[in-house]
Amino acid sequence: MAAQEHRWPCAQCGAQLRYAPGQTSLTCDHCGHVQAIPRETPSSRAKALQELDLVRGLRDQLPVSDMEESRTTSCPGCGATVEITGATHATECPFCATPVVLDTGTRRHIKPQALVPFALTEAEARKAMIAWMGSLWFAPGTLLEYARKGRAMNGIYVPFWTFDADTASRYSGERGEYYYETRTVTVRVNGKTEQRQEQVRHTRWYPASGRVARVFDDVLVMASTSLPARLGNELTPWDLGALVPYSPDFLAGFQAEGYTVPLSDGHATARDRMADVIRSDVRRSIGGDEQRIHSVDTRWSDETFKHILLPVWMAAYKYNGKSYRFLVNGQTGEVQGERPWSVWKIAFAVIVVAALALAAVYLADPDALGLPPPDWLDGR
Repeated sequence: MAAQEHRWPCAQCGAQLRYAPGQTSLTCDHCGHVQAIPRETPSSRAKALQELDLVRGLRDQLPVSDMEESRTTSCPGCGATVEITGATHATECPFCATPVVLDTGTRRHIKPQALVPFALTEAEARKAMIAWMGSLWFAPGTLLEYARKGRAMNGIYVPFWTFDADTASRYSGERGEYYYETRTVTVRVNGKTEQRQEQVRHTRWYPASGRVARVFDDVLVMASTSLPARLGNELTPWDLGALVPYSPDFLAGFQAEGYTVPLSDGHATARDRMADVIRSDVRRSIGGDEQRIHSVDTRWSDETFKHILLPVWMAAYKYNGKSYRFLVNGQTGEVQGERPWSVWKIAFAVIVVAALALAAVYLADPDALGLPPPDWLDGR
């Protein structure tokens, strides 16, 4: 399948259109013309949100219709794979702010089936980011100044995998139940010896075994290695009920990253998360006050997946030669970010704390510092 280059010329002036967040239209910044995005049909939506067979995906046996080739470029700084739309030839990496020159290489990959369109405008995302930055202690003052200056944020669709599975698990373990015994102990109170009674807790263990079952739906795994997993995974919650069939129109004026986490690796991560949930189910099934799990044997069936894109506003800020990234969930406004520390603010805080500590010691025991007590303290 040949790579396609998408362009969105304005019907009135020929300038490039862009997607208007929160709308179902493309807008021309030059003349203000608005062009509606074709509406999805029930059949196209059902097809777009249809789960793909995981086994065929892992074996690279998906139908040709589920694959595509796209123009991409790799960032020399962080390794991000950014998909190119329109006639762009040079840009700045949205992940680390490294300048990149776009080549004409193509990449064959699993086609995105659906996406959540941007709901927040750049102005709304910036407002959320500034509020978050303002809450940071010991951050450099230039950090907030940078955000307020209005440097453009990058809107980018970040790739994710979703996984579904039916599971049935057999387990063995032990159930612990508490019981208490009374014992007499000797203690000293105000220099005198006393005997007291206290309750001592013990645990009785009983063998336990059984079965648990759970159906997993849309376990979300970020398919990007360009972002720290902590930042990307904590942009939750996402409302996947807002997914729409993938259309290049929603990418007009934005960028999209190609997935750099293979399907197999994403599946392994999803299974680990599912296994943690299953172990929690096992503990509840065992019951008692404590649980020991010896074994869990899980049968996995009906495993499927989807490849989707989720909207993120990004800003990269360089401080002392190092890049720091800030992410805003383009659907909800949730903010996550890396943050630099201001050495001067920390040093000032240490000095203030030390001064307060010395003041407390002086007021409590002036002699300890070799100083006379204040007049009001000695009654003069």
